[in-house]
Amino acid sequence: MKKIRTRVPPSPTGVLHMGTARTVLVNYLFAKKHGGDFVLRSEDTDKERSTKEFEDNILEGLKWLGLDHDEFYRQSEDIEHHIAAIEKLLESGAAYESEEESKKEEGKKVMVIRLKNPGKEITFNDIVRGDVTFDTTELGDFVIARAKDDPLYHLAVVVDDERMGITHVIRGEDHISNTPRQILIQEALGYERPIYAHLPLILGADKSKLSKRHGATSVDEYRQMGYTKEGFINYLALLGWHPVGEQEIFTLKELIEEFDLERVQKGGAIFSLEKLDWVNKEHLNKLSDKEYLEGLDLSEIENLPQFSSEKMEKVLPIVRERLHKFSEFDKDEIAFFFAVPEYEIEDLLFKGKGDLKDTKKHLEYVKKTLSELQNDAWSDLEALKASVWDYASEVGRGDVLWPLRYCLSGRDKSPDPFTILSILGREESLKRIDTALEKIS
Repeated sequence: MKKIRTRVPPSPTGVLHMGTARTVLVNYLFAKKHGGDFVLRSEDTDKERSTKEFEDNILEGLKWLGLDHDEFYRQSEDIEHHIAAIEKLLESGAAYESEEESKKEEGKKVMVIRLKNPGKEITFNDIVRGDVTFDTTELGDFVIARAKDDPLYHLAVVVDDERMGITHVIRGEDHISNTPRQILIQEALGYERPIYAHLPLILGADKSKLSKRHGATSVDEYRQMGYTKEGFINYLALLGWHPVGEQEIFTLKELIEEFDLERVQKGGAIFSLEKLDWVNKEHLNKLSDKEYLEGLDLSEIENLPQFSSEKMEKVLPIVRERLHKFSEFDKDEIAFFFAVPEYEIEDLLFKGKGDLKDTKKHLEYVKKTLSELQNDAWSDLEALKASVWDYASEVGRGDVLWPLRYCLSGRDKSPDPFTILSILGREESLKRIDTALEKIS
């Protein structure tokens, strides 16, 4: 059996966007599943819009995702093969030169090269869509080059695929209409037809083609938003493809083993930021504490006076529970663990109501009770809770627990006071309660 070779030919006229990344992933998975090669080809023949910066962005994005190519080519460096193919078509009579009016400059005549269309019906088998039939008559004699040394997309891509031994052309469904033109060129040159598979487009929630108005579309943007490459790859794979069972969380290795082109759906794949967040969180959950900490920007937290690695390890479960992606990390939400918080005395009142004398009495009781606990009880959430729970239930939980939590954290929203007590420890906790009592006095 012929070795499977797939390719993706991104044009370096823009940054790597989600659609191209998904196409690369599918080609990569299919090739690796079958022990084949994945070829990356930079189609840089659009001299006006192609840039080195865009090409670098594409290569760096794919490197970050871990989708390594086996071979890399630049279309502009293979122009001699395109010229040879054009000359072959002209010599055989399958193509001809035609003088026409320039579309760019009114009144100016230019020579173009057109393929002589036999005007027949073409049927090709698509792995995703089954047999697809086109009547090529309506295409007419279409242009394949502006000159012998200036091939257009359809001619260049056919020549490159043949020369590189591409066996499977896997691309977005917006390329289906290109297929009959390319098959006509293949037949005129005597090339073997590759196997086709056209993937569903990625759509926004309104079922229109995904664009900037639906949110971020480039891989760079998602990387900067703090998504992991594992989570992003996993979600890309699920856009338009369904695994056999109920499993949805996969490593790249597992995706290679599981992937099957025949399980790609025909209908458009709806992009969901909520689903991406969920998938990414599942991958975050698989990280060790060390790996997770490396993903967080702790530069400002580390400069706070009470910071220590040991305390940060205790705070980490609180962070991990909330985040779907690293960019959601907000230092202000945990800064009180590492620096004494500032707040107004009125903030100690539950719902802004009540009497500060009562608040003082409640905090004095809590301080006395907590002071009597043995040191080992300070790492036991249930012991800390039990020490004040009956009293709080009797006089009003909010009236007791709110000022306790607020004097420890200085925040309207924070973990429960017992979690905070266990992380701050005996000395710092009692010191912060004393500070609140002094404020009231």
